Amino acid sequence: MAAGQDFYETLGVPRTASQDDIQRAYRRLARQYHPDVNHDPGAEDRFKDVSEAYDVLSDPGTRRRYDAFGADFRQVPEDMDPETFRRSRAGAGSRAGAGAGGPQPGAGGPGFSYSTGDIDLEDLLGGFFGGRAGRGSRGWGPIPGADQEAELEITLDEAYHGTRRSLSLSGDGARATLDVNVPPGVTDGQRIRLAGQGGRGGDGGANGDLYLVVRIAPHPRYRLSGRDLSVDLPLAPWEAALGTTVAVDTPGGEAKVKIPAGTSSGRRLRLRGRGLPNPRGKPGDLFAETKIMVPPRPSKAERRLFEQLAAESDFDPRRQT
Repeated sequence: MAAGQDFYETLGVPRTASQDDIQRAYRRLARQYHPDVNHDPGAEDRFKDVSEAYDVLSDPGTRRRYDAFGADFRQVPEDMDPETFRRSRAGAGSRAGAGAGGPQPGAGGPGFSYSTGDIDLEDLLGGFFGGRAGRGSRGWGPIPGADQEAELEITLDEAYHGTRRSLSLSGDGARATLDVNVPPGVTDGQRIRLAGQGGRGGDGGANGDLYLVVRIAPHPRYRLSGRDLSVDLPLAPWEAALGTTVAVDTPGGEAKVKIPAGTSSGRRLRLRGRGLPNPRGKPGDLFAETKIMVPPRPSKAERRLFEQLAAESDFDPRRQT
């Protein structure tokens, strides 16, 4: 481990990163700095740093020790807890202060020690050339395949009910067909991971993953926002004025919505849970937006009734209330 190196910074991930995040970061950086691919000066050292960081952080047990003890995690006995380690370091620091000053050969520190008495150099260098990033047939170890993305467009009904798609993939002169299950309740922009179906690895390296980015095509009736749906609800003037109950089509079937008396155009009436389903929690809602419609060609009787209403009513929608 190079002096001052932080494994999380080396991979460019936060300390809360998931194992998948760490793997993706390693694959990207390993392909970028692998000496068989990148011939720039310094690429070899950068590749070694990336490989060592991944070697530590990809193993949950080793990662816990690194989080607890930092750069000294390889030197700390297995049965020592972090508090005991901190006390021992504090005591060692006070004893060192009584000497000539400054770090002494063999003293603990953030990087390599210059004494071989207490440190197994095989352990220290093993992170560079052993484990997951060990040497391969060409001397530098396997090159992991790159993760790839592709868009998958589906209809809103398919997003609601789920669907199954067959995808044809081509690469390296070969074609393959994959059957993909799209679960009910996927949202626009959600990614579906197909493990090992991305870029091919080199020298025995693992293939990358293929991520399908879901795109939900526009629907002629419904407007989508996250898991919520909106739909126009046409009403006759008397239905809006007097109130009623009307049927509304939803992707999950017909639903009834109560129209309060005195409803104006643009009012949003919520039907809870009638939006897109959610396999892991609360489903979305459907909002029926009222739109008051008048007869385009009123009959003589309708015209007479409207004239009578106009004569009897003092309602002025343009008057400030």
